[in-house]
Amino acid sequence: MDNQLIWKDEFNIGIKIIDEEHQKLFRIINKLFALKGEETKSRRACQEGVKYFKAHALKHFEDEEKYMELTGYEELEMHKRLHRDFRENSLPALEKELERENYSPPAVEHFLAVCAGWLIGHTLTEDRAITGEKMSQWADLLPEEELMAVEQAILELLKNMFQLKAQVISNAYDGERFGKGVYYRLVYGRETDDKQWEILLVFEDSILLNTVGKLMGVRSDKLDIMLLNAVRYTACQFVRRIMNHYPSIHSYDMTEENLLTYEQFHEIFEKKKPQISLLFSTDKGYFSYCVFAPQLLENSFWIPLDVSNAMSEIEKYLADKEKSAKPKILIVDDSITVRQRIKRLLDEGYDISEVGSGVAAIRSITLDRPDLILLDYEMPVCDGVHVLEMLHSDREFADIPVFFLTGRDDKESVKKVLALKADGYLLKYLNPMDIKKRIDDFFKIKNLT
Repeated sequence: MDNQLIWKDEFNIGIKIIDEEHQKLFRIINKLFALKGEETKSRRACQEGVKYFKAHALKHFEDEEKYMELTGYEELEMHKRLHRDFRENSLPALEKELERENYSPPAVEHFLAVCAGWLIGHTLTEDRAITGEKMSQWADLLPEEELMAVEQAILELLKNMFQLKAQVISNAYDGERFGKGVYYRLVYGRETDDKQWEILLVFEDSILLNTVGKLMGVRSDKLDIMLLNAVRYTACQFVRRIMNHYPSIHSYDMTEENLLTYEQFHEIFEKKKPQISLLFSTDKGYFSYCVFAPQLLENSFWIPLDVSNAMSEIEKYLADKEKSAKPKILIVDDSITVRQRIKRLLDEGYDISEVGSGVAAIRSITLDRPDLILLDYEMPVCDGVHVLEMLHSDREFADIPVFFLTGRDDKESVKKVLALKADGYLLKYLNPMDIKKRIDDFFKIKNLT
């Protein structure tokens, strides 16, 4: 492989001190490429060259971060996170490979290819974002502690399902090519909304041949149709077990499955921002797990508890639970439009549940006692009157406050509602802010008494 990195104008981001340092890093990588091709050069010279590149890169990261601090760059923490990932994950893993392979030409070539790919990608995306020209590719990654939970789950699965020893090389994998690989795409969705999970798995061929292939007795060093079909089934099981760490996944079904070319795979990275993008090194090759599902930023998944994090996670859970405790309101109405309208109105300040019938209301109240019930006066089969009578007849629920929801404001209708001894009534067509004020005032008075 006769490689040289050619500096192009597009690599300049317009900040002189950063552009000059990038050019120096390019020159160092080019010297190492040249050194790799000269058999007369010693292993020691190559070692020193790698050390020099590493030291210069880390110093550049520090200087770049200082510049961003001085200019008040908003994405500084994300930028630091990417630098830290390369410094603490990628470089150590690559250095171990160099040592293990005794600085062989293929190992040096892999080291340089990863570093060059990372440097070019980082320069064209993250560093250019400093100038405001481009959005960071990693702006929508999950928080670091959540990514670590996914990493741990995958590491355990790689060990348990495939007996693979693995380590994380990067938690901001940018879609670079590694060796001969299989690019596999799975999409999960549901009928109730347009949200979906797009999951990309990349397996180096050697992993598949040495895990699934070995179990099947495959002796060839090439993939075949039977092996790839077995891999598809195994990969689906793998993904499902990872996705069990998310609270709402059971409502999603697989809607699409594709085998991609590298170009198709990389095009997805060009168009979308991942929430998870992990690269693993195993004793049989490389593996990547990428997820494009923006809803994860709204609904985070469960973090597995273990000896190392149990105390801190329990403390955090209890603190969050206490902080997030809101008055619970149950909305009972056979109109989904009415329920959703009131839910949107009150969602921010209250813990809202909703049901569409009187029977469902009794079941919901029994399972999770609300602090207030907004009860439709007129419903089929079991109307608001029946529900209120059942509540008043049970000592356990008789003191739950109930506001009737009604569309009628004539004197006769109002008289009937008041005679039922509810705590209040709300006209459905009232101005939304008036409805919210009535409920806010109710809880203010209740908290004072």
